[in-house]
Amino acid sequence: MTGDKLTLFHDHFSSVSKQYARYRPIYPDELFDWLASVVPGRNLAWDCATGTGQAATGLASRFNSDVATDASPEQIAETVPHPRISYYTASAYSSGLDDGSADLITVAQAMHWFDIDRFFREAERVLGPRGVLAVWTYGPLSVDDELINPLIREFASNTLGLWWPEEWATIDAGKGAIVIPFERIPAPEMRMSVRWTFEELLGHVRTWSAVTRYIRIKTNDPVTSLASPMLQAWGNPACRKTVTWTLLLTAGRNQG
Repeated sequence: MTGDKLTLFHDHFSSVSKQYARYRPIYPDELFDWLASVVPGRNLAWDCATGTGQAATGLASRFNSDVATDASPEQIAETVPHPRISYYTASAYSSGLDDGSADLITVAQAMHWFDIDRFFREAERVLGPRGVLAVWTYGPLSVDDELINPLIREFASNTLGLWWPEEWATIDAGKGAIVIPFERIPAPEMRMSVRWTFEELLGHVRTWSAVTRYIRIKTNDPVTSLASPMLQAWGNPACRKTVTWTLLLTAGRNQG
């Protein structure tokens, strides 16, 4: 797929695709179990804006076929092959899927980058009868060490304050900011957690859109200002700490 369908998207992650694949958290099994329980069938799922495939891999064990698309070829290049996943480069507005073919459409941590009216038109075309659209984001992280959390909050708010893309306000506004044109399905509250070393957490921070934007414009790495005080608070850098995010999940059913 070529032309402006792919170029007119806000690309904050192609330059860090390898880091994105390594340092973005994996979604919990309970999320995919719940999604599989509310769909009308398990033939086809479309993971839109898949990034490096964090959601697609969870869907693959529950659906016969999983189409995972992203507007960034660099992101697609970092995905891990799977026999049930078809990865390819496509915009959120022109998937190439047949009308009414999908039992489930997912958008993980990406809806805020979309022209949502254009995406909803494509979702309405692709979803089959009783098919489900599920959209989720995750907000600020929390470490099980109260010496670390204030440092990260200060870095995100002050050092990066002016560098967050305006679309990030959708996530800051929380769950209520996501409105979808389908009958809402009550969704459970969920969290995801990882056990990370000091370097792994810094690697994750370097995939934030505000950091990639800062580096692109100012040509220096703002994370270096966080690393020293955070290491002092962390102690042994090989020590693993629990990092947790709350998932903000919205789902709706196509009544067509």
